[in-house]
Amino acid sequence: MSPYSSRRLLRITTALLIAAPGTALSQSAPLSEDDLYLGTIVLGESKREVATETAIPTTTIDATEIKDRQAGTIAELIDSVPGVTLVNGATAAGSGINIRGYGANGTFGTDQKVLIQVDGATKGSEELYRIGTQLYTDPFLFREVEVIRGTIGSFEYGSGVFGGVVRLETINASDILGDRLGFGGRQTFEFSSNGDGLTSSTILGWQPDENLELLFNYTRRTLGVRSDGDGNDINPAAGDLDDPSYLFKGRYTFGADRAHSLTFSYSNTEQEQFDVPYDTFGLANFGNVDRFIENEVASLRYNYNPVGNDLINLDVELTYSDELVESQAIDRSLPIFTLNLLDADNRYQTTTLRIRNTALFETGPVQHTLRTGAEYILRERQDASAGAAPGGEKEVFALYAVNDMQIGGAWTITPALRFETQTITEDPVNGVAEFGDDALMGGLSVRYAFDNGIALFGSAAYTVNLPIVDDISSDLIFQSERATTYEAGISYEALDVFDAGDTLAVKLNYYTQTSDSVTTLRAMGNPLESVDQVDRDGFELEASYARQSGLYIDLNAHISEGDETLLNGTVQDYRFNPADSLRLTLGQRLGDQWDLSYELVAQRRYDEGTDISPGFGVSNLRATYIPQRGLWEGTEIRFGIENVFDKLYQPRLSTRNATGRNFILTLAATF
Repeated sequence: MSPYSSRRLLRITTALLIAAPGTALSQSAPLSEDDLYLGTIVLGESKREVATETAIPTTTIDATEIKDRQAGTIAELIDSVPGVTLVNGATAAGSGINIRGYGANGTFGTDQKVLIQVDGATKGSEELYRIGTQLYTDPFLFREVEVIRGTIGSFEYGSGVFGGVVRLETINASDILGDRLGFGGRQTFEFSSNGDGLTSSTILGWQPDENLELLFNYTRRTLGVRSDGDGNDINPAAGDLDDPSYLFKGRYTFGADRAHSLTFSYSNTEQEQFDVPYDTFGLANFGNVDRFIENEVASLRYNYNPVGNDLINLDVELTYSDELVESQAIDRSLPIFTLNLLDADNRYQTTTLRIRNTALFETGPVQHTLRTGAEYILRERQDASAGAAPGGEKEVFALYAVNDMQIGGAWTITPALRFETQTITEDPVNGVAEFGDDALMGGLSVRYAFDNGIALFGSAAYTVNLPIVDDISSDLIFQSERATTYEAGISYEALDVFDAGDTLAVKLNYYTQTSDSVTTLRAMGNPLESVDQVDRDGFELEASYARQSGLYIDLNAHISEGDETLLNGTVQDYRFNPADSLRLTLGQRLGDQWDLSYELVAQRRYDEGTDISPGFGVSNLRATYIPQRGLWEGTEIRFGIENVFDKLYQPRLSTRNATGRNFILTLAATF
């Protein structure tokens, strides 16, 4: 149960015990069982909780929402989070995640300023030109996705986080079997009309006893060429998809009071493409290639959480990530430079050893939740042919501490520090250059909660993006990118606002950020286009309202602007400013069986000089039916219509049109 849910339940229970007639503590008459029973109280429930209990701008997409969104990629799954913008998104190749203007763009699949972790393993290339993406995997493999926007919540996970963090946790056997022991599973089929997509996901789980759980998942996703709102094929040269993914996961709990546990997971996703453009973004014609992509993640976690000792909750993690992109040019008569670019095989192998502990203790009136950790990271980057992407190793050692301090139930003060030192060594094929650097970074967040449900919060954070292997042979190796971010906001959370049993949660956050010594936007051979500093600020809004009758409303919005300063001092609009966006969901639950919703997705026209992105409004419909008894108990039926009116549009930062009308049918059975 989340802290938000726990606090809400406690508040309800306390209020009912105090307010119920005939149960005042001052009464001398003994209370009967009938006196204490207050009846069943049903609260309205929205699609997604708003994290009003923290100053961190964070959003969690749980297992139910993952299923209901029927997303084909992780990017499509999290685009409902304010501040998140997709660069394309319908397929993993040529798509990426942008948060607050950082991350994927039309040049690179990532600029290292958005951090992605799968079961604790850090993903993402450095500056993988034209073909990079931050994530090749399938939504069916996951039980939860958390998106942390900005810098203040990032220090436990890494450095150089200007845009945000995306954390994904894979499914467990207990998610399928619940508390029952034995063997079970879940079979899902999903059909989509636009592109004739078919996905099959098979999950098998086994819990022989309360200490051991094992899971296997195999997902295969096929998809043809999709069409836009005018019926035109979208990126037809990329061909069809036939992507298999699988996951092995196990957890064993042992020792006195079951204080010890070991968790192992291994996931793999593959993709093959034949005679497709090298440039997956579709902005340049370098030539066609055959391409093979494989993404592997392995994670081994040990946890020790002894009963009766709040000072120890120890985690030791060993993770491994292997991201491989092999390609070969089709036309062998191309110039040697172009052949070297197209034939380059790119591979990133990242091994991380992480030790962390969570300690709970008190010092006078202050209650502490202290999280401390140490990390060792080794990233090995394969040398691409003819130096198209220089190879080498990056060794990182980091220490961090984050302390949530609660004072008197109203104040929460959280200082965070991270120290990181790294050494980059050039691949021996090209030379023996070596470069070391280090940085101290950190932040402070403060939150004050009033008794009426209103809370005020603010934060300041400073982070450093240390040099990367790409720059080993240039002067940029001596330059670290830096960012300073300030945030402030207000939240409100209450029950029985307009009617008995209704719930309302609202969170409004303002951020302003300056990043300087920028290296990822240095135009080769053209200093007049090279960016030195980026200044961005914006507002993020999240709100949810739900009534006892089953009606719910979810709303989120992001409004921002930004400037870039070139090396020659010229100030102009930041080239990767996202468009202002709004997402509104109106839903109705009918008991535990039906969930019906309408969703409006809108972007405002972006118009700065010659940089124009038209605005749009797109409607989506969703229906979920979960029988509670009878022959069909254990099945789930979901039906969605995306882009109901078949609108032609291209989102800001995307390089191609969005998908036209798409009917999606999902059939699932748990056994």
